[in-house]
Amino acid sequence: MRAFDRFNSCRRTAATATLCLALLAVTRICTAEVAAGDSRWAGYDAHDSHMHLTNYIQEGVDIHDFLKVMGDRIGRSTLFGIPLQQMWSYENTGEFAPGYYLQTDAPLYYYSFTDAYIAMAYRSLTAEEQQRFDPMITGFNPADMYAADHIRRVLLTFPGVFSGIGEFTIHKEFVSSKVAGKVASLRNPALDRILDFAGEAGLVVILHNDVDMPFPKPDQDPYLVKQLYEVLRRHPDTNIIWAHSGVGRVVRPVEQQLAMLERALADPELGHVYIDISWTETAKYITSSPEAIVKTAALINRFPDRFLFGTDEVAPTDQATYLNIYDLYQPLFAELTPEASDKLRKGNYERLFDAAREKVRAWEKKNAAADTEVPAWTPASGTGQR
Repeated sequence: MRAFDRFNSCRRTAATATLCLALLAVTRICTAEVAAGDSRWAGYDAHDSHMHLTNYIQEGVDIHDFLKVMGDRIGRSTLFGIPLQQMWSYENTGEFAPGYYLQTDAPLYYYSFTDAYIAMAYRSLTAEEQQRFDPMITGFNPADMYAADHIRRVLLTFPGVFSGIGEFTIHKEFVSSKVAGKVASLRNPALDRILDFAGEAGLVVILHNDVDMPFPKPDQDPYLVKQLYEVLRRHPDTNIIWAHSGVGRVVRPVEQQLAMLERALADPELGHVYIDISWTETAKYITSSPEAIVKTAALINRFPDRFLFGTDEVAPTDQATYLNIYDLYQPLFAELTPEASDKLRKGNYERLFDAAREKVRAWEKKNAAADTEVPAWTPASGTGQR
């Protein structure tokens, strides 16, 4: 090799080495920043992907007291009420004031003020305390074509607060039939409008839809599964968490439930779908036998990025009751790989909700100015100037 060529070769090698060292230094800095961010939650047992601050009569626990209940065990939590209010019908129960939907035949109705209540509770916290919560919008009727407009309005009324929508219900044992007005349905385009907007704004969705109807006949087709799959496939840009994997008090897992979930999680068209294992009723099925625990753990180990831990507790006032489900799941956690266990309990929550915070804040910033414009007057709207 000529001297000139050797010089250029050495120079290129030195430049490459310098670049590699620089990239390595940046990588180490970025890794350190990620680790530093994660370290805030390193000492906690889990994050809670499913928690109700209020109940069916809109009573609950003060958010500052709930922080004490979370203590040093739960790092972060979603925050939402229950979108339905149980009516107190004197003709039905007299002086007895029902506190739960199974205590009366009176109907349930949608209670939109829950979103303002959650927003104000969140805003009463310090900036540091707010980092532990991801409030969710729930006060809308999913059978109403205007529901997406309500969600948009809430975001722009309370910027910087919400990260998602839900838990909201389409089909739920004993609840759906009690809701006043039109029955929600997976086939209603109002639901598509909701999910379309959630994808546009970056909102995480927590959807409750039973996997089957209560007390099905032995040969009854679980038609809800097919309808749910069709909905999920239509909204690939929206991160959707299927609450409790569709089971309930009397809605048992359909035959071959784990095989059904495995097919869904392996389907590339459903990569935006996640499963939460919240609710003690869900834990009842998962921990019903050593075989059930091992099979469920095997599924989570195969798809560690797709499951989230949650409590589904309603207005908890003490830590022991609040974390009862965490204790119930200890046999399941023991069967998981370290990676799957960490992602189930904390990692997947952080990934989904951190991304949602960033996307929703960007959407709010982009749309804030447009929302202040006075709309053109129309006979129907009655707004603006003639």
